[in-house]
Amino acid sequence: MERVEIDGSYGEGGGQIIRTAVALSAVTGKPVRITKIRANRPNPGLRPQHLHGILALKQLSGAKVKGAQVGSTELEFIPGELKFEHVKVPIKTAGSITLVLQALLPAMAFVGGSFEITGGTDVPWSPPVDYLKNVTLHALRRMGLNVELDVRRRGHYPKGGGLVVGSVEPWEERKPLRVLKAGRIRGFSGISHATNLPAHVAERQAKVARERLGEFYNVPVEIETEVSRSLGPGSGIVVWAETDGLRLGGDALGKRGKPAEVVGREAADELIGSLKTGASVDKFLGDQLIPFLAFAGGEVAVSEITNHLLTNVWVVERFLGKIFKVEGNVGGPGRVEARGVSF
Repeated sequence: MERVEIDGSYGEGGGQIIRTAVALSAVTGKPVRITKIRANRPNPGLRPQHLHGILALKQLSGAKVKGAQVGSTELEFIPGELKFEHVKVPIKTAGSITLVLQALLPAMAFVGGSFEITGGTDVPWSPPVDYLKNVTLHALRRMGLNVELDVRRRGHYPKGGGLVVGSVEPWEERKPLRVLKAGRIRGFSGISHATNLPAHVAERQAKVARERLGEFYNVPVEIETEVSRSLGPGSGIVVWAETDGLRLGGDALGKRGKPAEVVGREAADELIGSLKTGASVDKFLGDQLIPFLAFAGGEVAVSEITNHLLTNVWVVERFLGKIFKVEGNVGGPGRVEARGVSF
């Protein structure tokens, strides 16, 4: 089968290119070679969190892999046959568990499987696990894909130590996702957590987020608080809107010297900003849905077209041909339409 060539410095030029390309290679059976991996970043090449995603997909598809080591700027992935697996991914740092799942889920969807991943659940520059569980997986269920996910332990930067387990049912009926408006906002939910920190940190984050959302919307706001122990301290909050369409989310992480009130307000304001556009999905979900829209089809309105989204579309179309139509400019709201590929 003809090999797909991917320029790893294209567009956004980050780890997402690797995750999407290797996942689609595993699904389609097409070998892929990725060159110039993260070429424009301060520390080019594969980082540990990218490597863990590649190795998990190698196990899932019985692939042959060349260049799978930290620092490598070129990778060749030659997939075998996808099969049901229990995949264990032991990230020994705070490498993002959700980014590993971004690589695993599109491939695991076609055969089912289960996973056990240790690492970071709530770390900078990646979706918090509560966002993935309550916003992303909610949308995937609407598309007919059922994923169960359980957060057994939190993991924050720099020590990690989080533990997430779950399972994926084979994607039997792929339902197109056509949601162009958020519609009526029915209420807000959320989770505010503090790990190895006093309970009042989680409570203050939740209180301010609750008050801020209440300033703009006269609907119920229910934010749970969670206090836990792990390898190191950390806090964060994820809030989401229950709408007539899908869920839109906002999140923020705590850090040393950053008041809990600022954390809560940041998450609420991010969500309010997305809702003001009237779009059916926020900018993070819009980006994450791309590989799934490729196979199920559909159309969504996105609160913001990002370089991440456009890069993800480009990678998918290297494997599946021209199947997306994106309207709107980077930094503004837009629409994404996909003609689902039978597979």
